[in-house]
Formats: sequence, structure tokens, C-alpha cells
Amino acid sequence: MTITVHPVILCGGSGTRLWPLSRKSYPKQFVPLVGETTLLQDCAERMLGPSEAPYAKPLVLTNEAFRFIVPEQLAEVGIDPGPILIEPEGRNTAPAILAAALYLASRNPDAIMLVAPSDHVIPDKTAFHKAVAEGARAVSERGDLVTFGITPTRPETGYGYLKLSHAPDSSERAVPLDCFVEKPDADTAQSMLEDGSYLWNSGIFLFAVRDIVAAFQQHAGSLIAPVQKAVAEAKTDLGFLRLDPAAWAESADISIDYAVMEKAENLSVVPFSAGWSDVGSWTAVQELSDVNEDGVATNGDVTAIECRNVLIRSESPTQEVVAMGLENVIAVAMPDAVLVASMDKAQDVKQAVTTLKEKGAKQAETLPVDHRPWGWFESLVVGDRFQVKRIHVHPGAALSLQSHHHRSEHWIVVKGTAKVSIDDKEQLVSENQSVYIPLGATHRMENPGKVPMVLIEVQTGAYLGEDDIIRYEDIYSRE
Repeated sequence: MTITVHPVILCGGSGTRLWPLSRKSYPKQFVPLVGETTLLQDCAERMLGPSEAPYAKPLVLTNEAFRFIVPEQLAEVGIDPGPILIEPEGRNTAPAILAAALYLASRNPDAIMLVAPSDHVIPDKTAFHKAVAEGARAVSERGDLVTFGITPTRPETGYGYLKLSHAPDSSERAVPLDCFVEKPDADTAQSMLEDGSYLWNSGIFLFAVRDIVAAFQQHAGSLIAPVQKAVAEAKTDLGFLRLDPAAWAESADISIDYAVMEKAENLSVVPFSAGWSDVGSWTAVQELSDVNEDGVATNGDVTAIECRNVLIRSESPTQEVVAMGLENVIAVAMPDAVLVASMDKAQDVKQAVTTLKEKGAKQAETLPVDHRPWGWFESLVVGDRFQVKRIHVHPGAALSLQSHHHRSEHWIVVKGTAKVSIDDKEQLVSENQSVYIPLGATHRMENPGKVPMVLIEVQTGAYLGEDDIIRYEDIYSRE
């Protein structure tokens, strides 16, 4: 019997260990950390499955902040996703996976779902699809809940482990799981590496919808009612499915491992040794990068002189980073923040983010580029009573019909053509032309063309915050 795999992509997370490139407003899954495509795009292409096997369109779970970024990035690589479920707030992996299972169960109770985070790297897609096929046999023949274990290559203290019933060999497809093991200390990690029966916990799962729902009913019954209600009372919004906020808030904030996997008995593990990374630190990025004979990995406009074992990145096309005589150092330069850290502190970068949040630094969570459903804008200069922005509007996109209490705006088009409405007047503004929006005027900007439209906006006024926006109409249903 042919088995159709239903991919489920978990696309939340903040990726604080990869600050300053990954931040809460635009985390690592949306960034091209390795190669030209983003981690989300790589994941989605991997979840399309091999040409000879039926894989359904991927179901994606994400949050309000990313709901337009997800389809935009998938469209860039030619992927038409299936349903996109919007989580009202982050409640960890157990409620998210249960919501996906219940959604699929209402349409195909016999479905097999493949659950994966959106921010992992698995270079060998063929090997991954083969491992999924091995897992599917354990699911269909024995009703197992399957997870994928990564063959460890070092005594890693940053990962959880899977203890198998015995050390796997190349002939075995899926091995019974003995238990989950928390992140170990260095000595324990070394002994587990030598033992051979421990694998890294990848956080990737495969199970039949009816089996995982039954497991939730048995081991985490308190989650069923609120998540079921959140799915049943979900509202369709511009092609997205918004889970009911009130019901969702009643669900526990708990991982799938704690809620179900550590309690279930019908678990097996498919060993995977063809390369994997959760890209959980800057040292992981270095390992995935092209390095020279001295272990130097660079990205962007970087000059490294007499350096050894370093990762140096410039994330701005106007910023040249020069490193001299460095060893075992991470340096990541953004337009608004720079990280310089010892390699052995890579796992502690999230502590720096916590410290920045405590001191009220906006760089802790937000990037200079602010992504919106219609495109993005970037603050170029901020001064007393004025601000200069670069605004990029996608073809066919439009900003909301709005006004401001405290600022006026001057728009200069530098690329494309803008369709501008000011009160009851409408006009086209072409390249090298400008238009003035007085304080309090009701206005809207659209891109009627087939190419991106770029303009420079000069704001002047007593208050220039983004919350000084009164929306009257918005095609993206923002409040």
C-alpha cells in the first residue's frame, strides 16, 4: 500500500544563540545562514519528498509575527504550502503537534505525519527520505511513534540524547527506544559516545495521526480539550487558519518529549548518520561553512589576516570587517550591533541577549530592517524630530489606509512607481518624483507595478514611533 506522508513544519522559535543575526523579530529560520537559501526554504524543499514517493503539501505552524514571511519565503523557491496554522502565542511543541494532528485527523484519520523544525540543516536529502521510508514501515507495521536519532560525532553537551535498547548496526531499520536522556556533562557525553547505544535527539518525528492522538489521550489528556477547541473554533483569515486564542491559552506550555514521548512505550528510533545540525550556535555555523586550512570561515566583506579557527561575518554590504591575529573567536557585525566572543562561549550568547533586554536595548530583539506583509522598511537615520527610512514594497502590495497624529512624511520614489492616495486625491509618483503627506492626512501607498517599488521616506514631527498609526483599511487584516 502506498503511504502518503504529511509534512508538518514547526516555524516558531527565536534563535537567540545566533544573535545578532537571529532575533525575535526575524529568527534564524528566515536567514540564509549557509548558502543562498534560508533554513525554512531548505526545510520545505526537503519536506517535498522524493519524486517517487507521495508527500502532501507541507502544513506549517507559525505565529502572528511570521504569518506573511512564511508564504513569501516559500513562494521564492516555488513551493505552494498547504494549510498555515497561526498560533496565538507560543505554547511549545506538544500543543503545536497536537493541533496539527487534530487538523489532519478531521480530514484523513489514517494520515502519517512527519514533524520537523524549520531551522535544521540536513544536507543529504536522499538519505533523509530513505530514513523517513524506514520509519514509515515501523509506523504502518507496528504502530510505533518514531523519532530520528543522529549518530554522535563528538561528546556534545548541548544536545539531549536517545538511549536505544542496544547499539544499532547498519542492517537495522528502527531500533526500540529505551529512554530519553537530558543534556549531559562532558564526562557523561564522552562515555555515551563510547557506549554506542546513544544518539542525539533530533526533534524530528514520524507517526500516524490516530496513534499520536491516542498517545496524547493516554499521557497528556489535559491538552486534548483546549487544543481540540482551538482547532474546531479556528477562523480563516486571508488563507491562514487562526487557532482560537482563548482555547489555546488554556493549553499547557510543554514539549512533545515531556508530554508524550518520555511516557509512551511504543517508541522506536531510526538512526541517521548522513549529516545533521540544529544550527544551535555560531560554532555550528562555522562547522557548516567553507573553511580554509587555518579553520577560518568568513561571510560577506571580510578580510582575515593571520587568524586561526575563527568565524567572521559582515552582514552589511557597506561594512568591511578586518580581523588580524585572532584565534578561536566569533565576530558577527550587523549595522546596529556587533558580537565578539570566544568560541568556547558560543552556547552562552543567549545570556547576552537576556542582559541586553534587561538594559532595554532594542537590539536584543529587533533588527534595523522591519518586515511587513507588504515588504519591509529600514531606518537609515534617526534624529531629534526626524527619521529617514528606506521602504521596499512588493509588486501588487499596498500599505494600509492610515493617518498620523504627530508626524508628516515626504516620499521620494527611487525605483518603480507608487500609487499614492492623500485624502480624496490619487496620483502616480514615478522614479525621481516626490510627494508630501501633511500631518493628519489620510493616505495610502501602493505598488501597481510588476517590479519592487523603493522609496525614501523622511518623517518629521514631535513623535515618530510606529504606534502612531491609525488604520482605516488594511488588506492584511492588521488591527
